[in-house]
Amino acid sequence: MTRTLRHAILSVALLAAGPALAHTGAGGDIGGFGSGFLHPMLGPDHVIAMVAVGLWGVFLGAPAIWVLPIVFPLVMALGGAFGMIGVPLPAVETGIALSAVVLGLCVLLALKPPLPVAAVIVGAFAIFHGYAHGTEMPEAASAVSYALGFVIATGLLHLAGILFGGLARWDAGRIAVRTAGGLIALAGGAFLTGLA
Repeated sequence: MTRTLRHAILSVALLAAGPALAHTGAGGDIGGFGSGFLHPMLGPDHVIAMVAVGLWGVFLGAPAIWVLPIVFPLVMALGGAFGMIGVPLPAVETGIALSAVVLGLCVLLALKPPLPVAAVIVGAFAIFHGYAHGTEMPEAASAVSYALGFVIATGLLHLAGILFGGLARWDAGRIAVRTAGGLIALAGGAFLTGLA
């Protein structure tokens, strides 16, 4: 593990710890960052889709390798705000499952659309992920801290995809990365059909 990655993980862990507050509701931030951070990490449907964004970015190369992992959390935060204020959005779980199917297939097939097309695909699915995070925000949580938590967790999952995708520099690694895309698509299909 690189020194920079170790420092990033340590920093996030320290931020997630937060102060102990003796009175419930003090500061209005109880469970905010930590809950937001854990929400995407504990949902396998979220994890696989967010890792797939990083993997696909690797296949698309620069600048997509950084643009997609920036577009996703930004648009996801907008979706989170919609969820927090109760804007109706139909078929959220279907959108999340489809994101894994589509993004996994993009990795499996090493699809290389123009960057604006890839960004629209990623952004469209980010709305559903963000909306789910927003609607499940704990009542006592600060919306800003909670959103910061799920955006940072998402960024780390994208980074995990980018790091794993780095194996694509070698032939055997490229096969492993594309296979991971296929497994992500299959898992998304299982979520979509209710088998998982």
